[in-house]
Amino acid sequence: MTNVLYFSASALVGYLLGAIPFGYLYVKLFRNVDVRQIGSGRTGGTNSFRAAGLGAGILTSLSDVLKGVTAIWIVSALFSTQLWLPWAQAVAGLFTVIGHNWSVYIKWAGGAGTGPNVGWSAALWWPMLPISLAVMVGLLRGLGIASVASMAMAVIIPLVFALRYAAGLDGTFAYTAAGIATLFVVLWALRPNIKRLFDGTERIVGPRARRQQNPKQ
Repeated sequence: MTNVLYFSASALVGYLLGAIPFGYLYVKLFRNVDVRQIGSGRTGGTNSFRAAGLGAGILTSLSDVLKGVTAIWIVSALFSTQLWLPWAQAVAGLFTVIGHNWSVYIKWAGGAGTGPNVGWSAALWWPMLPISLAVMVGLLRGLGIASVASMAMAVIIPLVFALRYAAGLDGTFAYTAAGIATLFVVLWALRPNIKRLFDGTERIVGPRARRQQNPKQ
């Protein structure tokens, strides 16, 4: 029973932090519009950029990553002496993504989960941050499809932790399990985008979008 309470506390910490709708708040602050009424309707960095410009997009992305980092830090501090700490961290990380995607603060709206997904995983293994930066920037600049970049990162996170576990660098399967779970959460949130990808109608952003609009440049 005590362990159930601890894991419930970890889930609550993760969810309440993950649910903070930074994209909604920044777009309201900068443009006084509701980001849910623009573009994809999501509250993540890409749609915040679309709604209120580069500054809002960057601030949203950084803040969303920080939600995942903070959840891991809090749970690590609360349960630092417990043998099952890695599983508590895994639960907190998973629920930051769930909270981000379905926020109680804004009537269950949210994003696709990429920011907090990167955040919790980077808090446990810091090289995940530069890896995610390279993957996201590379795919956004080259392919120009934010949903593909999000899905790629969602696949990379459990893959990296699985390789670390297989190599004996992580003494627990908890992080791999959390990565697999967040992969399915991200894919579920991106169902409309996946349909548009198959239909060939998914939104293009960044340099590729500009090249399509101005093919002579």
